[in-house]
Amino acid sequence: MCVAQNTANQSKLTMPENCPGGKTEIEQRLRRLVARVRLAEQMYGREPDSVQILPVSKTRSVQDLLEVVTLGLPGVGGAFGENYLQEAESKMAQLARPGLQWHFIGPIQSNKTASIAHLFQWVHSVDRAKIARRLNDQRCTDLPPLNVCLQVNVSAEASKSGVSLDALPALVEQVAALPNLHLRGLMAIPAASGDMAEQRLAFAAVREAFHSLHFYSQKKTSDMTGPKWDTLSMGMSADLEAAIAEGATIVRIGTDIFGPRAAQAAVD
Repeated sequence: MCVAQNTANQSKLTMPENCPGGKTEIEQRLRRLVARVRLAEQMYGREPDSVQILPVSKTRSVQDLLEVVTLGLPGVGGAFGENYLQEAESKMAQLARPGLQWHFIGPIQSNKTASIAHLFQWVHSVDRAKIARRLNDQRCTDLPPLNVCLQVNVSAEASKSGVSLDALPALVEQVAALPNLHLRGLMAIPAASGDMAEQRLAFAAVREAFHSLHFYSQKKTSDMTGPKWDTLSMGMSADLEAAIAEGATIVRIGTDIFGPRAAQAAVD
C-alpha cells in the first residue's frame, strides 16, 4: 500500500521585511544569479532561458523558500532541491503549493527510498541499480513515473557517491527498463577547482557520456510515454558558467541565492 502524500496544514507564513532599497537580500542575490545564468547562456551559444535554476534549499527556512516562490522569477522558484528527507518532509507540509516540484539531490539510503519515491517528483542522485529498483517498486502506480538522473562520479572521488563512467552504460540499461521511472539524464558534482579549464574538462566528460548514451536510452524507453533523455544536472554557485558552457540544463544553486550557511558544504 502506498504511503500517503504529506498533506499537513500549511503554517502561517509572512514575507520578510525589505532591505534598504526595497529588495530583500534573497531577492537581490536571486536577480543577480538569474542575470549571471542568462549571460552565460548568451556567451556560450545556449538557447535563451534554456537553463533551469534549481534552488538548493537544504538547511534553509520555509520563510526563505516562500520568498523565492513569491518572487516568481522566470526559470526559478517552481522547484527546490533537498538533500535530507526528514527536513524536506517538514517543508513540503508547510509549503504546499500547486505545481511546486521537489527534487531529491542527496545520497540515498535504502531505508529512505519508499518516502522519496512517494514525495518527490525528481531524484538526481541514483547511482546503483538496487536504489533504482527500490524507487521503481515503491513508486505508487497512480503517480506519474518518477523522473531520475544517474549520478556520475566523474572525478573518481572516494568521498562522493556516483557511478563511474565505465559502469554507466550498464546502469543506464538497467534503469531505463524500469516502468515507474523516467530516466532523464545525468547528474555530476566534479572535484572542486578554481580553474575554469579544469571545470570544463570534467563537465565535458559528463556531456560526452550523455550524448553517447542518448540513442541507447531512447531505444530502451521507446515504449514509455512522456519526456526522456534530456537533462544534464551539473553546475553550482562556483562553477555554473563552466557547466552551462558544456551543456547543463539544470544548475543547482544554494549559496548564490540564500547566502552562505554556518557550515558550508560541497554540494552547495
